[in-house]
Amino acid sequence: MNLETKPIAETPNFIVLDQYEKIEQSGSYQSENRLEAELIADLQNQGYEYRKDLNSQSRLLENLRAQLQRLNDVAFSDGEWARFLTEYLDRPAENITDKTRKIHDDHIYDFAFDDGRLKNIYLLDKKNLARNHVQLINQFEQTGTHANRYDVTVLVNGLPLVQIELKKRGVAVREAFNQVHRYSKESFNSGNSLFKFLQIFVISNGTDTRYFANTTKRDKNSFDFTMNWARSDNHPIKDLKDFTATFLQKSVLLSVLLHYSVFDANDTLLIMRPYQIAAAERILWKINSSAQAKNWSGPESGGYVWHTTGSGKTLTGFKAARLATESAFIDKVFFVVDRKDLDYQTMKEYQRFSPDSVNGSESTAGLKRNLEKDGNKIIVTTIQKLNNLMKSQDNLPVYHRQVVFIFDECHRSQFGEAQKNLKKKFKKFCQFGFTGTPIFPENALGAETTAGVFGRELHSYVITDAIRDEKVLKFKVDYNDVRPQFKAVEAEQDEKELSAAENRQALLHPERIREITQYILSRFR
Repeated sequence: MNLETKPIAETPNFIVLDQYEKIEQSGSYQSENRLEAELIADLQNQGYEYRKDLNSQSRLLENLRAQLQRLNDVAFSDGEWARFLTEYLDRPAENITDKTRKIHDDHIYDFAFDDGRLKNIYLLDKKNLARNHVQLINQFEQTGTHANRYDVTVLVNGLPLVQIELKKRGVAVREAFNQVHRYSKESFNSGNSLFKFLQIFVISNGTDTRYFANTTKRDKNSFDFTMNWARSDNHPIKDLKDFTATFLQKSVLLSVLLHYSVFDANDTLLIMRPYQIAAAERILWKINSSAQAKNWSGPESGGYVWHTTGSGKTLTGFKAARLATESAFIDKVFFVVDRKDLDYQTMKEYQRFSPDSVNGSESTAGLKRNLEKDGNKIIVTTIQKLNNLMKSQDNLPVYHRQVVFIFDECHRSQFGEAQKNLKKKFKKFCQFGFTGTPIFPENALGAETTAGVFGRELHSYVITDAIRDEKVLKFKVDYNDVRPQFKAVEAEQDEKELSAAENRQALLHPERIREITQYILSRFR
């Protein structure tokens, strides 16, 4: 049986695939060494460069120098390279937070060469991912408080950004997680270790493969935050062979590292989950396709995302808004929240991206000032302030520009006056809504549906998906009867009868409400 894998057929749009055919496995026993050898062979087949000779810190630094020279088309003298390390790349006493900040916020350094030339030195090319060179090393030994040997490491432009730890088939994958946790304490972060740059950990026992972010935050550094890769229909991709052919495909891995991760305002590294990436990708695709077709301002130009409560909708919307601003044909991106005041955390997060996007939006007048600034491509506001602006300002330049609206929570409250004003004032827009409770024809009660306002469903991740992935607690449902005179109306299915019952206010009868309230208080106080 041929155990090699070939790269997945690259699609022009999505890294989270709509379809993927599982690779058949022999089912025979596989040792950890065999698993590692097969992984390396598969990655080489996918275009990774295997560098078995990079087995010491000095050789890693030599390779890093060569890769950065290639990427930036420069040549460092020995003195210049030493100065580049001490001034920027490996300053004394820097920790993993400092290194992560370099990857996300500070990956370009203005370096002065000995002859007086100033040049931007890039650690990574985030715009043209194909210019980043991907290499493999394995069994690298490093000593901190203890000596450790790491299974497989992925280098991007010479920097170790992904660490893969394996256990043989049959051993609990949690053992690999515990091993990574121990390495983090004992050696990854020692002295001048380049492994402080690690962004993603991958753990696998062959049959269950997961990824998670490198973070020191206790509330994020647990096995509960590990995640399987998946198809767009949320079907998990668990086997290492399949994970290698999808997640570890070079363009996919680089996209996750450089486009679909967030270093937030609390210095926490967040690597997006597959359903979050799938939703963001499909929003970006819809924006592009609507613009190309010149199809603006209708439900067919946008869509909605049905993601369950607690699944990270705000992060998904934030990333989609941020990536949408990179489209040259989009003049403004509005991130709209459905509450009177932007909460502190949302303000803090968006201030990292665009310092003026929130500060000036504390009032309707401030929102207007923000819209007039050419540099502010992303605007964070509330539905109330946006509606007040549209009611008070008849003719703003932004009304005639190409804009995107992303609604953090698209509830019924956004189907009324604000929607009418938006469609009346803005001439070229796409709008997208996130919701955990979409409104369908069967529960619309005669009102508009989510699809009728925002367009078709672009992606879903519902409560059953989240329970399967163990990302939310399971539900325990108890059915409790109240007085017999209310029992019949609670069970009524006929809409006319139900309407009549509601008209008699049976469901809102004070005695019924009192009994339900007493039941809740007696059991959950």
